[in-house]
Amino acid sequence: MGHFVNDTLRDRYFATCDVLYAMGAPARSETDVETSFGTTHVYRYGPEDPADETRTPIVLLHGSGGCSAQWYPNTRGLSAQRPVYALDTPGDPGRSVQREQLWQPERAARWIDETLDALGLDRVHLVGSSYGGWLALNQAHLRPGRLASVTLLDPGGLEKIGLRFFTWIFISLFATFAPKPLRPRLAAWLEQPVLVVPELRAFVRARARAYRMRRPSPLPLTEDELRTIRTPLYLVIGRRSLILHPEWQRERVPRLVPGARAEIISDTGHGPAIDHPELLNARMLAFMRDADSPDPAAVGDTGEA
Repeated sequence: MGHFVNDTLRDRYFATCDVLYAMGAPARSETDVETSFGTTHVYRYGPEDPADETRTPIVLLHGSGGCSAQWYPNTRGLSAQRPVYALDTPGDPGRSVQREQLWQPERAARWIDETLDALGLDRVHLVGSSYGGWLALNQAHLRPGRLASVTLLDPGGLEKIGLRFFTWIFISLFATFAPKPLRPRLAAWLEQPVLVVPELRAFVRARARAYRMRRPSPLPLTEDELRTIRTPLYLVIGRRSLILHPEWQRERVPRLVPGARAEIISDTGHGPAIDHPELLNARMLAFMRDADSPDPAAVGDTGEA
């Protein structure tokens, strides 16, 4: 299981997380819920209009090696219309405390189910980015009972993670130490906003020092497994994705998952929600409205933005 190197580095890292949280919507509350796999830390954001509190909530699952602070560009826009819960995945460098492995598909699905049960959530719109996308896709396959919809943002779980992704991670981390005048050029080349957003850069560097990951990459779902999914599904792929072949997946996923919507976002790679938060927030909220009152023609729309 993953672990922090020591308390001092952990606290320095959490300080950089708190800076990112402050850039998003203010959390209405933070809570810890108990599951079979450990304690899950949850941030709750509320809608502006109290009448929207009764709408089906959104649950956010962040990418590997991070925490819910990564949703800072999205929490304000999404929580303007619906309750939003952001989960720190146990096994990643967040404020959750892991006690059992949960990288295996059935265990991961049980963790989400137990967490939603502890929060009293019977029906949710699940949104996952990168590794969180695999968690959401896996949930739609194995335990879809609570899901009103699933949104996957350049997710794992559709293709085997290749060498180019891990090379990008390594080079991006190395580039955070580059002289300031070079960072905009490197950021454009790498599709890596952390190089030009000081708060993200500090977050990434502190995380690299503070935490040691201990989790294998998830295996992609088979085509037969994808065919079992009946939850309304929205797939967002970066035009320059490092883990997916965009055109292939835009054709493949709606063919295998009935009614699925698939879309390619231009001018982004692996982080569409960070690169284009206003666009993605609007698209996600529109998809959730369609899923709550399904219009088959709208839910199955595909294209490129």
